[in-house]
Amino acid sequence: MAKPTGFIDYKRQEVGYRPIDERVKDFREMEVNLSEADMKCQAARCMDCGIPFCHSMGCTLCNEIPEFNDLVYRGRWREALDVLHGTNNFPEFTGRICPALCEASCTLNLNDDPVLIRHIENQIAERGWAEGWIKPMPAAVKTGKKVAVIGSGPAGLAAAQQLARAGHDVTVFEKDDRIGGLLRYGIPNFKLEKSVIDRRLDQMRAEGVDFKTGVNVGVDISANYLKRSFDAVCLTIGAGKPRDLECQGRELKGVHFALELLKQQVQINLGDKIPASEIITAKGKNVLVIGGGDTGSDCVGTSIRHGAKKVTQIEILSKPSEKRDDVSNPWPYWPRVLRTSTSHKEGCDRRWAVVTKKLIGEGGVVKKAICAEVRWDFVDGSYKMSEVPGSEFEIKADLVLLAMGFVSAVPEGLLTDLGVNLERGNVKVDSNYMSSVPGVFAAGDTKRGASLVVHCIWEGREVAAAVNKYLAGKK
Repeated sequence: MAKPTGFIDYKRQEVGYRPIDERVKDFREMEVNLSEADMKCQAARCMDCGIPFCHSMGCTLCNEIPEFNDLVYRGRWREALDVLHGTNNFPEFTGRICPALCEASCTLNLNDDPVLIRHIENQIAERGWAEGWIKPMPAAVKTGKKVAVIGSGPAGLAAAQQLARAGHDVTVFEKDDRIGGLLRYGIPNFKLEKSVIDRRLDQMRAEGVDFKTGVNVGVDISANYLKRSFDAVCLTIGAGKPRDLECQGRELKGVHFALELLKQQVQINLGDKIPASEIITAKGKNVLVIGGGDTGSDCVGTSIRHGAKKVTQIEILSKPSEKRDDVSNPWPYWPRVLRTSTSHKEGCDRRWAVVTKKLIGEGGVVKKAICAEVRWDFVDGSYKMSEVPGSEFEIKADLVLLAMGFVSAVPEGLLTDLGVNLERGNVKVDSNYMSSVPGVFAAGDTKRGASLVVHCIWEGREVAAAVNKYLAGKK
């Protein structure tokens, strides 16, 4: 363990951010790293708690958190990196964008004062890159087996890296023009700069992974081609079917899915030229973000950086409480409490328990939304929503962004052609991650529905182990 009295001697020190008036003028990362001395003190707070719920219950990857905290405290950063890489292919991703389930289940969170695990993880990885410790790890022996990984999000990248290191010839197919999936085009640069992804991709190329961009599998190449050309296929195409808004006025100009805005902004940041008629901008507009999750928050931050006149975010669910209910939601479970993101702090009106009834436009362009308040009542074992009589109100909206989550994988095209069985729109697999079609596997959001990056990396590693076992028994 780290310092026995560290959790008494040192208080949690929050990570800093660039000043709001500075960061809203660009799309660069916001977080300001703690010093090495501060990091040592924060790592020292990891206590001898007996049962590390951070590792066993909080972290999907089962990161050995007490171990790397102890090593950071002792200044043994290289060993800490080795421990971290033993369970996590991409700690610099999770160290930036994971909601830190580990911190929620930290024993010190009994007093709302958990160890600063996420930032420690990020700084271990960044130290590894800065010192040149992170290098390609190509397989010593090749198996001659060929694997196709469809989709290059966190699940696909983790699977591809593990399979390549096992000696297989891995080809990753991506329909977009760049590798990364939602890491690339779903997360703003101010949370994850894309050079962070690119340096990992360079490592993976040196390990033998072949990346094919601009290939829509199921359209550009067929399912039969995959079966004929590869010994195994791994589906990691994500849950790309967004939840739509079903109301009058949905067809108006100025109403967009969240990813339309987020992807385009990343493309602009990367230097792509977008035709002026296709640019989605919030500059000088009243922006309405429908959906209260992380994607909605990303739309808020992006709109503010565009120079929006006003940003309003609404959520259909009730406003969470400020503090967890220790009876219905006890530690070490994830606390269902109100969360305020860095984007919200930059300037945003938020409303809860609100439903959008219709959108109204002028000249075919959206101008306002008619909304109403709702209440949620627990009836016959589940919550039922009902509109509050006489609660209608309107919100000015020149730009409406739909951030209401994702329903499932897109079944049309590849999944239909492969003939895999679906469950709630996602690929149904057995305990070995294999679909109903022999040799075709699935993991990440494609299998489980929209989830967190940490879940997808875990399943990418797990499906790689399953594919490797399958190929070992295949002549």
